[in-house]
Amino acid sequence: MSKKLKIGWFSFSCCNDSTIVFTELLNTNFEKWMKLIDFQYFPMLKKKNNLENLDVAFVEGAIAKESDKKRLKQIRKNCKRLIAIGSCAVNAGPSGQRNDFDEKKKKEIEPIIKKLKLCKKVCALSEIVKVDAQVSGCPMSERKFVLILNKQLKDFKIIK
Repeated sequence: MSKKLKIGWFSFSCCNDSTIVFTELLNTNFEKWMKLIDFQYFPMLKKKNNLENLDVAFVEGAIAKESDKKRLKQIRKNCKRLIAIGSCAVNAGPSGQRNDFDEKKKKEIEPIIKKLKLCKKVCALSEIVKVDAQVSGCPMSERKFVLILNKQLKDFKIIK
């Protein structure tokens, strides 16, 4: 069997719209991608997932909890490249719109923030870990995602 790109797909605070777009892309690319990609971590596709030794981690969503920060750092440690997927991952918005609330509104939501054990600030991935590439949009740009995926396939010598 030829070498495959070992990927993981992870979602944090967002609406999972890019995950849905990726799933739709699978409808038209499944046969081709299954020969090239080893979906090591993808809970929407499989029950048994492996986080270790990924070539590429695609991460969707903003970081809103301390536990999410720890998880993101764990993902970064276990992949060669990390790609931010969608606006929330790239710039924390729209998930992070509360970052721009005025002081009165921040005071008003403070009990909810504490109750849900959220961070005071919602962060983009790059505020916490090194991000190697990004696909912006809400949902992500299909065209840019395919370009970045193809670049990874070439960089890891899966395709020419």
